[in-house]
Amino acid sequence: MASTDDQIDRDVVPPGRDWRADWAGAIRDGAELCERVRLPRSLAAEPGGLSVRVPRHYLSRITPGDAHDPLLLQVLPRKEEGETPLGFSSDPLSEAAAGSPPSLLWKYSGRSLIVATGRCGVHCRFCFRRHFPSTALPPDLAAFEAVLRRIAREKSIHEVILSGGDPLTLGDDQLADWVKRLAGLAHLRRLRIHTRMPIVIPSRVTPGLVDLLHATRLVPIVVVHVNHPAEIDREVELALARLVDAGVPVLNQSVLLRDVNDDVDVLAELYERLVDLRVMPYYLHQLDRVAGAAHFEVAEEEGCRLVESLRARLPGYAVPRYVREVPGASSKVWLTHRHEDTEPR
Repeated sequence: MASTDDQIDRDVVPPGRDWRADWAGAIRDGAELCERVRLPRSLAAEPGGLSVRVPRHYLSRITPGDAHDPLLLQVLPRKEEGETPLGFSSDPLSEAAAGSPPSLLWKYSGRSLIVATGRCGVHCRFCFRRHFPSTALPPDLAAFEAVLRRIAREKSIHEVILSGGDPLTLGDDQLADWVKRLAGLAHLRRLRIHTRMPIVIPSRVTPGLVDLLHATRLVPIVVVHVNHPAEIDREVELALARLVDAGVPVLNQSVLLRDVNDDVDVLAELYERLVDLRVMPYYLHQLDRVAGAAHFEVAEEEGCRLVESLRARLPGYAVPRYVREVPGASSKVWLTHRHEDTEPR
């Protein structure tokens, strides 16, 4: 990262500022993104099926003039997105066949996943749901009621995962209503929220959000998504601390990305930083082979070598499981040099 004097857009979100203003004010054009980080506008390709969205807080952590900045590479549309090598597809995890209703995914025993919204705080160019039909989501109470009725019939479901898109692009009032209705299903025990918002728009971790997670009878678990240590600044640290201090377990999952974090020093710095913030490394994902993201792929053998090096440097609790997801498998596949095993999600 650049020094403070070299940073751009260092408008730290003041206390009490509405996070929705930060969400709405995101950069939506690749050429403008390049201009804001002092790079040629021509560096941005047409975004294709996934539009550009870069919050200004995230933008402020990109080093100006560096076309290889690891944060920029995650959000800048490049010409390589037009390439679809053999083995890559629009639905790499076969989720289209896993939903009934369409926004409710049944993939693992004891858990169900609600695609709560198609909206995100940031558009990551490697997103495995970049082609997901966002029209098939529960945007209103009637659609959510259908999801609730389906979950109510499945007494073996003990945990509900709110995913997306990003569920924290929904407002506190709507989330509180959803959580209350889910908590009314006696067989549910846990609520997991998968989100990148505390990282890209840390002002989203409002007192209202913390209160509703603290108050529910369900055990709340928040899983954030950080790929590089430069994504963590003071505002992100404070947002994560608000969750942890309220007794909410916070885990992190990363995606192994070429030229972003495929380096043992970068990964070691990331995971030590997270542990210091009381955020536990959870998964390091092998890239899901979604069309448009092949240029991010790192060979599994290289990923295994990186994780073995991490094990030699870090305490065991600071090393995430290196996994890939296989459509139809009962759990994620755990990748190691010596063997492949399965770990529950």
